[in-house]
Amino acid sequence: MIQESNNSTLWIEKWPAPAKLNLMLRIVGRREDGYHLLQTVFQFVDLCDWITFHPDSAGKISLLNPILGVPEADDLTIKAAKLLKSVANCDLGVCIEVEKILPMGGGLGGGSSDAATVLLVLNKLWDLKFTVEKLMELGLSLGADVPVFVYGYAAWAEGVGEKLEQIRPLEQWVIIIKPNCHVNTKEIFCSKDLTRDSKSITIADFIAGQHQNDCVKVVSQQYSEVKEALVALSAFSEARLTGTGACVFAQFESKELANKAYLSLKKDKWLVYLAKGLNRSLLQSKLNIL
Repeated sequence: MIQESNNSTLWIEKWPAPAKLNLMLRIVGRREDGYHLLQTVFQFVDLCDWITFHPDSAGKISLLNPILGVPEADDLTIKAAKLLKSVANCDLGVCIEVEKILPMGGGLGGGSSDAATVLLVLNKLWDLKFTVEKLMELGLSLGADVPVFVYGYAAWAEGVGEKLEQIRPLEQWVIIIKPNCHVNTKEIFCSKDLTRDSKSITIADFIAGQHQNDCVKVVSQQYSEVKEALVALSAFSEARLTGTGACVFAQFESKELANKAYLSLKKDKWLVYLAKGLNRSLLQSKLNIL
C-alpha cells in the first residue's frame, strides 16, 4: 500500500497553477491523424489558479467546488488525479479545491495547468516518486499543453507541442486582455482559411523578432472582440494572440510602461491583467523549495 507523505504541512499549502503565453505560433504541417504540427514558444507568467489538496481516507477522488456546467468527471483535475492513482496502483484519495483565477477559454492554459499541478503535487503528496518525464508522458494523454506545465520551464516546442527544449526569452512585463468571448480551438484548427504550411524557423529567428501567430487571421475574422482587443493593445506595444486566444497580450520593457497601458485599458470594457513573464514557473519554484 502506498502511503501519503509524512510532511503534513504540504497538505495545507496552496499550490500555483500558472498561466502560459505562446510568444509565437507557427503551423508547419499536419499529421495523418489530423493533428497539426507546430512550432511555438511557451513562457509562464505570475498569474495563477491556486489549488489545495485535502486527503480523503476513503480513497475517493473528488472536486470541492465543481465548475458550473462542467461535469466533475470531465474536469481535467479529476482526470489527472484518477490517471495518477490508476498508473500508480494506489488506494489513496484526495479532494481537490481549485481557486479559479485564470479565465476559461482564453488560451492561457488554465485547465492544462491545473492538471499539471495535480500530477506534480500528488506525486509528491502520495510519495509516488514518478520522474518528471513520466509525468509529462501522462500529461500528454490529458492534453497537448499539459507537458509544458509539468516541465516547468519556458520552452521552444515542436511536434503537437510536446517536444520541448528549454529557452530563455526576456522576462518582460506583460499586459493581457481577455475579450468577452470564448474561442473554439477546434473550429479554428478546422478552418479552411488557416495557414498550415508556414516555413519552419529556428530559435535564433524567433529571438531576432519572428513572432507571428498563424491563428491570428482566422480568429480575428471569426471573433470581432479579439480583433478589437488587438487593435486597442497595439496602441501601446506589439499586440499578439496567445494560442488560439481569446486572450491577447503585449510585452513591455518596464513595469512603469506596462502599468500605464494597464491603467488606460482597464477603464474600457476589457478584463485586463498586469503580469510578469517568467522562464521558470511558480509551481516549479515552489516544488524545489519545499
